[in-house]
Amino acid sequence: MQDIIIAIDGHSSCGKSTLAKSLAKALGYTYIDSGAMYRAVTLYFLRNDIQAEAGSRVDAALQDIHISFNKRNETLLNGENVEEEIRQMKISRYVSEVAAVPSVRKAMVQQQQRMGAGKKIVMDGRDIGTVVFPKAELKIFLTAKKEIRARRRHTELLEKGYESSVEEVMENLQHRDHIDSTREDSPLRQAADAVIIDNSVLSREEQLARALELARQAGATDRL
Repeated sequence: MQDIIIAIDGHSSCGKSTLAKSLAKALGYTYIDSGAMYRAVTLYFLRNDIQAEAGSRVDAALQDIHISFNKRNETLLNGENVEEEIRQMKISRYVSEVAAVPSVRKAMVQQQQRMGAGKKIVMDGRDIGTVVFPKAELKIFLTAKKEIRARRRHTELLEKGYESSVEEVMENLQHRDHIDSTREDSPLRQAADAVIIDNSVLSREEQLARALELARQAGATDRL
């Protein structure tokens, strides 16, 4: 048995974070939400009126952006807890554009790789198994039907008190899917050695059981 890195990739609102958190807890690993890091950068840009295409301003801003996570896995932007704010639709509308900027991706990948230096982590995102940790011992590509993803995201937003319509959420997902899959730098794609899990009809417990079995096969031990 060994300490491993588990990379979970997939489109937005596939339930990557839900699976990654549960898997990390079961294994006694650290969970890192790479998407939250890009959302935090997006929040910083919006607060400071920085456009994604403004190269010199983006590069300068990245020197002042430091992202970390507290013990509850909440996102800290320069020490400020921004977990609630980065989950709002105003961030979702812009995050894919920010995440597509090469200098932003380079800065975040460097931070992510430092976080995974000691292994024993579960990280989810869009380029974790292909760019951040191409040698990860386990790579999972999570997917679900677009209509199901939209309904899940809509329900999640309503539960958090954010008003939106299913149509608005679907439009946002399609927009983000297109940008994530077609950007020049680190586009979303399935790693050749990734295992696909389609959770369209799986419960959270069923997808966790499947992921745990894969982790065991990759050499990890769990605490359950």
